[in-house]
Amino acid sequence: MRKRTLSRDPHDAAEKALTALSLGYPETTEDFPWGHRALKVRGKAFVFMSREDGLSLSVKLPSSSHVALDLPFTEPTGYGLARSGWVTASFAPGEAVPLDILSQWIEESYRAVAPKRLSAQLDAPAGGSRRTGRSGNRA
Repeated sequence: MRKRTLSRDPHDAAEKALTALSLGYPETTEDFPWGHRALKVRGKAFVFMSREDGLSLSVKLPSSSHVALDLPFTEPTGYGLARSGWVTASFAPGEAVPLDILSQWIEESYRAVAPKRLSAQLDAPAGGSRRTGRSGNRA
């Protein structure tokens, strides 16, 4: 019988959960530029994730960056991205990851980067009528 090896790194589970959440948004794809995970909508990144020295996550927060930057685990994202509201959250190995907060930030980032029609799909009622394709036909 094979032994199941469970990861003791809480960041593994957090990374998987946040990646799955991100990939659940309409037209999201995953890329690995520079060896880091990037989650994109129509080719535009809305999440960057890295596992160097723990876990770090960068998101675009045009509405809540000022509040997010008050938290002890955040800093403005480098490379000039902070000017556009990008915030980086970093967690040292073994540190707890606040999935609820990061999940909200990922949604805000998706909405900030995605075309308005895709963002609007997040607000459509489940099972309700949605436009399909570019022709405008009702589903």
